[in-house]
Amino acid sequence: LAATLATSGIISLKVALCLVIGANLGSGVTALLSAASQNVAGRRVALGSMLFRLSGAIVVLPFINQLELVIAQFSHDLRFGVVAFHVLYNSVRCGLLLPLVEPMAQLCVRLLPENPLDDDAIHSRHLDPGAIDTPTLALANASREVLRIGDLIEKMLHCLLPVIRENDTIRAQQIRRIDDDVDKLYTEVKMYLARVSREELSAREVRRWTDVITLTINLEQAGDIIVRIVKGLENKKIAPQRTFSEAGMQEVCEMHARLLASLQLGLSVFLEGDLRSARKLLAEKESFRDLERAYAKTHLIRLAGQTQESIETSSLHLDLISDMKRMHSLFCSTAYSVLDEAGMLRHSRMETVHEDEERRRMMERQEGDYSQPP
Repeated sequence: LAATLATSGIISLKVALCLVIGANLGSGVTALLSAASQNVAGRRVALGSMLFRLSGAIVVLPFINQLELVIAQFSHDLRFGVVAFHVLYNSVRCGLLLPLVEPMAQLCVRLLPENPLDDDAIHSRHLDPGAIDTPTLALANASREVLRIGDLIEKMLHCLLPVIRENDTIRAQQIRRIDDDVDKLYTEVKMYLARVSREELSAREVRRWTDVITLTINLEQAGDIIVRIVKGLENKKIAPQRTFSEAGMQEVCEMHARLLASLQLGLSVFLEGDLRSARKLLAEKESFRDLERAYAKTHLIRLAGQTQESIETSSLHLDLISDMKRMHSLFCSTAYSVLDEAGMLRHSRMETVHEDEERRRMMERQEGDYSQPP
């Protein structure tokens, strides 16, 4: 823009050069304002960038008249001169200030020390209070924030597997810290949605409002379940130095992988409302339920076979796969709204009833296979 204005004769070359320097300062100010809601580490980066930009402007601006004369001598094309100055100004500034990165980092740490009252607690990013009077925008903001909660739950699940397999107490503490963040965002989203007037919502917006609050509650409950799992692992496995059997660990790992995949699919269904993905998610819910039942039975068979690891961790193993099934049901709940809107929910439920009856008959036929030790 500055180059075009200078070429058109609207502004002088000197003013155009000042605009280039001002644009650099402006982008630094924007970054600094955007980082205000981030933790102290993020604010330090934005502050350092702004100070570097400011120092460059302070050094160059006193010589702007001389720079104007030099550029005018080397090129009669003002557009080229302005653009060349922009490139050279940033390149030279970067080269000269690069050795000062470490001192700048130390300065930013002194200017923005750790706040003991703010232990890097997470803050909402998208819950704009100014959008409350615009329901569509408010619901979109809340949806984006709920997806952040989903990302935190996914992070908790990633941390959970090392706790199960390796008794990783550091990851256990990390899970608790993330759950505190989940609880904070859950409260903020819930209070934000409570301020949205439902009387002004259309039928479609009411449905979306319900979907958002339902997923928010389900994700918060999933976080609580993960914390409960960690507590059980610490009390029944880590503290007494016990281990799962090899077969039991393989079962848990498989359920964990499918649980993680269903969370990702459930968030996708919530975001996109894709009917095929919703049906796939509901089918995965039924499959996961069957898997939990099958693994509970194979665990009992290992008990009957006097497998020492299975005996020592029996209650923990059964609680773990049961909690995973409960979490999986929470993740799959996003499918119901999509199927209901398409008029397929009742049909899917009838199919589920018939499938349950068929499974019951098969279980009765196989009951004798599990009633005696192998």
